[in-house]
Amino acid sequence: MPLWIPITIAAAFLQNLRSLLQKQLTGRLSTGGATFARFVFAFPLALGYALVVSSVTGWTPGVPSLTFVAFLLSGAVAQIGATYLLLASFAHGPFAIGTAYSKTEALQAAVFAAIVLGELLSLWGVIAVVVGMAGVALMVFKRREDGLRALNLADKAVLFGVAAGAGFAIASVSYRGASLSLGDSSAFVRAGWTLAAATLVQTLIMAIWLRWREPGQVMKTLGLWRESGLVALAGVAGSIGWFTALTLQTAALVKALAQVELIFSTLTSWFYFKEPVSVREVAGIVLIGFSIVLIVVVA
Repeated sequence: MPLWIPITIAAAFLQNLRSLLQKQLTGRLSTGGATFARFVFAFPLALGYALVVSSVTGWTPGVPSLTFVAFLLSGAVAQIGATYLLLASFAHGPFAIGTAYSKTEALQAAVFAAIVLGELLSLWGVIAVVVGMAGVALMVFKRREDGLRALNLADKAVLFGVAAGAGFAIASVSYRGASLSLGDSSAFVRAGWTLAAATLVQTLIMAIWLRWREPGQVMKTLGLWRESGLVALAGVAGSIGWFTALTLQTAALVKALAQVELIFSTLTSWFYFKEPVSVREVAGIVLIGFSIVLIVVVA
């Protein structure tokens, strides 16, 4: 089995854990503050990881190329924008709508990767992505009235959801491009330095934004370092997995496999929160599972 597959599954599990831990910050910080906390506390951890793997491998980072900087800035800005667009989708419609349409990320990543990096998926790869998206749709639309809406530009929930998926797809492809531009060093080294640089850029962007739009939120966020530290640790561990997987494999397949996170979140709801699981969710799990099998075969 290719190394990127278990790394992606582990990253999806850690992202689910981060989401669970992040609930303790709900109501204590604004949306911007919670986003800032994700980056500001993650940066020193990501930098420490990058330094450790560089020391182990003996690789010394040089002056970043313009290609690296361009891809990095594109990914960092796209990821922040996608987060806000997803929240905007939730504000204009059901949670299921925004979630489902944002999960078009995998299919959009395939398109962006083909255009930007010249990476084309095989027919079976495309089928695996589509099957996974169908499984996502079944899992998030728990009631009949939540059913899939047509792509209507007048429907802001749909529009923002698709735009969020595009933002996340651009970020994934851009991070892969940045990591690949670092040469032929270890995938762990390239992923580590790309992650460290990305979290630094995002920390600076969010700090400037909050200073301008939400005065006092930066200090309030820093004051919650105990609560945010564990969230950041789980987030960085997951991000290391994502960035490493994106260095090893095309973004579309990584993000298609990443939909296993919905299985983890459903199991968490079932075992931890004692919430019932619907027949639709079980069917969705089966489809996502089949998609994962296809991805393993394709890889």
